[in-house]
Amino acid sequence: MDVLKIVNWFRVESHAQMRLYDADELSLMRVMKLLYYVQGTNLAVYGECAFDDQILAWKSGPAIASVEGKYAGKISIVGQISKQAAADFEEIEMNHHSLADILHAVWDAYGTLSALELVAQSKSENPWRETAIGQTISNEKMRAFFQAEVVS
Repeated sequence: MDVLKIVNWFRVESHAQMRLYDADELSLMRVMKLLYYVQGTNLAVYGECAFDDQILAWKSGPAIASVEGKYAGKISIVGQISKQAAADFEEIEMNHHSLADILHAVWDAYGTLSALELVAQSKSENPWRETAIGQTISNEKMRAFFQAEVVS
């Protein structure tokens, strides 16, 4: 799955919560940490990646270069929901049920945490701690950690 489609799924969810509950708008930092939790959970539950992009260990925690590139210079990333973003959300919900289940679980578990809380939490976890800054966090490290500490 294209990681930017997953980002659009989170943008649509955030937009809905903003309208219903006056919730904070999804930030670039938050979505990158949520993507880390999606990837780790998907690896632990299904044994495969939710998306192909590598997750890197940055000083601010797990990050994805293509997502940073798409939203560079922005703090909040929801804005107006385009037809494409809505279509990406619908595609995942209708055609990728396993991924949708993971996205809902991650959103329910971590979606209300602030960017700072997600940064602190992800940086305290072994996959980030055991990876040198600037290097790729291995899928195997994420799978093992998430199987033992998150999914179980």
